[in-house]
Amino acid sequence: MTSKTATLAPPQEGGYKQAMIIIGGLFFVFGFVTWLNGALIPFLQIACELTVSQALMVTMAFYMAYFFLSIPSSFILNKTGFKNGMALGLAVMAVGSLIFIPAANARNYGMFLTGLFVQGAGLSLLQTASNPYISIVGPIESAAKRISIMGICNKVAGALSPLILSAIVLKNASALEEQIKTATDATLKAQLLDDLAGRVIPPYIVMAFVLLILAFFLKRSSLPEINTDGDDSASAAGAPARSSVFAYPYLLLGVLCIFMYVGVEVMAGDVIGTYGKSLGMSLDKTKYFTSFTLIAMLVGYVIGIATIPKIISQDMGLRISAIMGVIFTLGAYFTDGNMAVTFIALLGLANALMWPAIFPLAIEGLGKYTKIGSAFLIMGIAGGAILPQIYAGLFEKEAMFSSIFYSEGVDFRHAFLYCMVPCYVYILFFALFGHKVGKAKAK
Repeated sequence: MTSKTATLAPPQEGGYKQAMIIIGGLFFVFGFVTWLNGALIPFLQIACELTVSQALMVTMAFYMAYFFLSIPSSFILNKTGFKNGMALGLAVMAVGSLIFIPAANARNYGMFLTGLFVQGAGLSLLQTASNPYISIVGPIESAAKRISIMGICNKVAGALSPLILSAIVLKNASALEEQIKTATDATLKAQLLDDLAGRVIPPYIVMAFVLLILAFFLKRSSLPEINTDGDDSASAAGAPARSSVFAYPYLLLGVLCIFMYVGVEVMAGDVIGTYGKSLGMSLDKTKYFTSFTLIAMLVGYVIGIATIPKIISQDMGLRISAIMGVIFTLGAYFTDGNMAVTFIALLGLANALMWPAIFPLAIEGLGKYTKIGSAFLIMGIAGGAILPQIYAGLFEKEAMFSSIFYSEGVDFRHAFLYCMVPCYVYILFFALFGHKVGKAKAK
């Protein structure tokens, strides 16, 4: 089998189209759930009376689930297969959504974080299954194109979800925030906060119900199964079989690249609201900023579908994206007001092709190590937990990493610059050299 065919035996034409539709639906689902965080951060900051760094624990709880549960997810997939594993992931996400009900009733931030962690656990299983599936269901050279199509499904949902949730839980947010701040009676203030927290219950009940329905239909669907167990590295990469997944250095470099990428993606999508607020913008305005970033990502995905692999290769797309990331970050640093926020939103354009390019470049030729290699890459999603906390630690004393990064503190603009530019530089390194390290040429 040459490198121009699927790493594994693909389904027939009808099954291929069906697989694309079903997996596209799944990408829509976890895009919707993931990007709710952009609206949850300012909501929980008010409802639970949190500092910026405490509110950013939303991303910590959500994305650290990937780190802890990606490897167990690969073992689960070995037992269940891809399809049943995806259905189980949806069911776990539904459980996480239901935890929001007692969390809101008690206005308990720890319970909110628990619900987010459980949602992240379900997504970890879902992503560990769906990303390699869509990568190897067709030719590896066009994997970035397929993942870009999935990315459109993901980011359309991501652009809608903060708008929908913000319209429900952050309606008249600025006036409510001011009312809470000026409330002199403790009982009245507590009632206002309880009423605000209760707004989150109906949408998460609906979400849990939809996730359970989708899990049921996915399990009963005829989604074609792909078996990776019988494939070996020699047939996949045209080289002698390797003894373990750790014998693929380009995969390990790819894990770090995913870590950096998800970190900058979360910064551009979830932190843009707090960045705008730091610039003096009102919450009624900043609550929509996450959607601007995701709209820019949608444009990037369309460009990827049109250009990869006919015009540019996956690694070339990644190089261009990394360079754009540096340019837009500098643009945000050197400007102010709406222009600065526009540059951060444009980071969505720079970030769009990164996951579609990094994942297939890092997973190519893994053969029977595909599931465990995918799990390692999904672990890298923990970058979305760590980088926002580093950002907060650079300028806020109470942040998790403040003891490491805090001296006299830095301006939030400098903090953003110091977090983003090194990540984009490493992504550029992976695009130029890292994805080639230890990768055998196909015969």
